[in-house]
Amino acid sequence: MRVRTAVQGALCGALFAAQSASGLQLDISSANSIKQAAKTIANGMLNYYNGEDPGGIPGLLPPPYYWWEAGAMFGSLIDYWYYTGDDTFNRVTTDGILFQVGPDYNFMPPNQSKSLGNDDQAFWGLAAMSAAEVKFPNPPEDQPQWLALAQAVFNSQALRWNTEACGGGLKWQIYSFNVGYNYRNTISNGCFFNLAARLGAYTQNETFFRWAERSWDWVVEPSIGLVADNYRVYDGTHDTANCTNLVRVQWSYNAGVYLLGAATMWNQTTGADQEMWRARVQGLLDATIVFFYKGTNVMFEVACEPRGNCNVDQRSFKAYLGRWMAATTKVAPWTHDTIMPFLQQSATAAATSCSGGDSGTECGMRWTTGNWDGQLGVGEQMSALEVIQSNLIDNVQGPVSNSTGGISTGDSNAGTTGDDLIYTAPITTGDRAGAGIITAMLLVFIVGGAWWMVR
Repeated sequence: MRVRTAVQGALCGALFAAQSASGLQLDISSANSIKQAAKTIANGMLNYYNGEDPGGIPGLLPPPYYWWEAGAMFGSLIDYWYYTGDDTFNRVTTDGILFQVGPDYNFMPPNQSKSLGNDDQAFWGLAAMSAAEVKFPNPPEDQPQWLALAQAVFNSQALRWNTEACGGGLKWQIYSFNVGYNYRNTISNGCFFNLAARLGAYTQNETFFRWAERSWDWVVEPSIGLVADNYRVYDGTHDTANCTNLVRVQWSYNAGVYLLGAATMWNQTTGADQEMWRARVQGLLDATIVFFYKGTNVMFEVACEPRGNCNVDQRSFKAYLGRWMAATTKVAPWTHDTIMPFLQQSATAAATSCSGGDSGTECGMRWTTGNWDGQLGVGEQMSALEVIQSNLIDNVQGPVSNSTGGISTGDSNAGTTGDDLIYTAPITTGDRAGAGIITAMLLVFIVGGAWWMVR
């Protein structure tokens, strides 16, 4: 082991201080400081978005970003308004979301159908759900409303619950011509569970709660094991093997999506059922420790960050863990004192990474280095934004429902017309090959990375 000398330590300390001074300034004890930092990061994130530019398409990020990440980005801007009260980004958020709703208002635009997965669709639906819960300003009356959009996503996905193999669950891909159709990934099923629980809480419609229970029971079934007995949440499984070949890679967003869904179910139950959900929430919360670096409270993406090989999608995953951990404190207040130190210290560490790019305030991927790591992008910005602004959670009210001040109009039949029709535009050899290469590379990475997972 090398011992760092006093001179080396002093030099490193001076370098760190210089980088911190020239980068993002954050005082985690000051609401104004958090708001200022959040706005700086949000502006930096939108520098990657050209949907408002001449010739741009509202709601789309440019390559290499996939369609789903734009929905996730708008979700973070809904959170920004919720936490700060600043409406600077409201118009671009509303315009971007509404432009991508598709002809059936369920976030299935035809130009995305050749690569559309249940998880992709769900992230847009979850953004709409958040908008309804926090009373984000409603769309114009002649446009689909937030709650109806979330219901449309749920309704269209409930139609896809598949019992042809594995006893249930959602497939990753929606259409059979897409490679990956036979993979049942956890994030698709987790988003469905999360959305069902939150729709149940908002509408008090028991159907949503029953679907949430059904979805939970499926993922914890020992023969499936996507959520293990120790509450570690794994990546997915293949239905061609009747879901017997579990891919044991852990991603932070999978843990987060189940944590908030389970916390919402705790909030909506009583008696023995509530105690059961409390145990599940606690188990999931305890298992998230794998996403905090070597016993610290600083969040990191365990399956790829140590090797520096996180892909474009994975660089955003910490955003969702931070988002859903903060939301959990509102629906399950007894988790607050456990969760907040993680969010506070992760935010402080994230801010130290925001010292890159031309502005000197763009954020990196690794928050454990004490400085910018040389990486830039939408995911890096979104992750820092969510974990920093989440520290305002104590200053805002929890999610509303239609009986506690909700202002969004729903539609119980949304998304059920035409959704189960197969997209009929011709699929070229190039389309198939491109989808196959992308998916094959992803699955190779997932399986290849499983052996070195931190246990």
